[in-house]
Amino acid sequence: MITLQERVHGAPRPDHWQLDKLQQVFRVRRGNKNTGMKEDNLLSLSYGRIIQKDIETADGLLPENFEGYQIVEPGNIILRLTDLQNDKRSLRQGLATQRGIITSAYDAVEIRRDNDPRFWFYSLLALDLAKHYYSLGGGVRQSVKFADFPNDWVYRPDLATQRQIADFLDRETARIDLLIEKKQRLVALLGEKYFAALESATFPVDTPSNELIPFRWICRIAEGQVDPTSEKWRRRVLIAPNHIETKTGRLLGLETAEEQGAISGKYSFGAGTVLYSKIRPALAKSCIAPSAGMCSADMYPIKPDKRLRPEYLLMQLLSARFTDWANLESMRVAMPKINRETLGGFRIRVPSLDAQEAYICSFAKDRGKFEATTDKINSSIDRLKEYRSALITTAVTGQIDVKSWKGQGKSERCLNETLSEAS
Repeated sequence: MITLQERVHGAPRPDHWQLDKLQQVFRVRRGNKNTGMKEDNLLSLSYGRIIQKDIETADGLLPENFEGYQIVEPGNIILRLTDLQNDKRSLRQGLATQRGIITSAYDAVEIRRDNDPRFWFYSLLALDLAKHYYSLGGGVRQSVKFADFPNDWVYRPDLATQRQIADFLDRETARIDLLIEKKQRLVALLGEKYFAALESATFPVDTPSNELIPFRWICRIAEGQVDPTSEKWRRRVLIAPNHIETKTGRLLGLETAEEQGAISGKYSFGAGTVLYSKIRPALAKSCIAPSAGMCSADMYPIKPDKRLRPEYLLMQLLSARFTDWANLESMRVAMPKINRETLGGFRIRVPSLDAQEAYICSFAKDRGKFEATTDKINSSIDRLKEYRSALITTAVTGQIDVKSWKGQGKSERCLNETLSEAS
């Protein structure tokens, strides 16, 4: 009998761990529809944690009533196995610690008696059900339900062992999470300083009014589309919003139209063109094209005239002043986006070319330092997350003895070295 742990991790069954089917451990809650709880009880899944929904930032998307929502009890595991192709986050489940309600986008799974919900929460993190589903030939379905895994087998330790493993992982992952949070705060602090410098270089409070010129007077947005499947264009670079890092102007990678399977019309551009994503402007996705190519129809290829350097235009498109304005304007339509006419009315700053050059040089220097530092910190965060994931997997598959973890020495030293290296 091959279990999920063996199929996903190649982990042999530890001594004294028994074989069970998933439905002998888990039960999807049914018939638990809400009839009285309101928005104060609304829960949401956020990066592996069940949190109280932030009503103030819900952007008016809450329903008038919550009848039909699912009731969640403490100890339930919440699974979100939807939008699998677009959502790359690995933490698609959370453990409820309070009573509340959730949408139908989630599965609420109840843990049967004589089992510790925390142990099985960690087990599901390690198993990555979406990845497992595709390994079984599930194809490209966008959504999976827990009911798609009814006949899968797992090996299960006794309740006392489950609790020991859960206590161990609660303690050790908390250590790692604390360091990750510390590093993320440092990245945020560096970002605040960096973007404050960007604001002072683009729209300082004492900006002369004669330097503010309507966008349409100085910038041209390309029109007319090309066929990305044609022999002329299919091997050209195609840049889409997902290729651009949020708020930094950095390209994350380049792919051709053929590599992306593009079939619909795209805008062509030359090297040095400023690209701006008109969809969801709050993300501030803009960059300068390193070479000629095409961009998604969701983007604007922008060419400023000789009075405005492309690099200085990019700085302004990344600024908080422009992003806040664009985000506010985008809320006037159903799909958050900036149309050409609206963008044309924004007053872009056009100081002297000498002043622009000074701003560009200073920004490039700050940007280089910021990216080098944050890249190093983010790399250490990634290593911590990888170690956290590996630690969970080895613990819930019985590959380490959590009772003698510190006594083993090697594993404890490995953890401490990882934490020290990432510090």
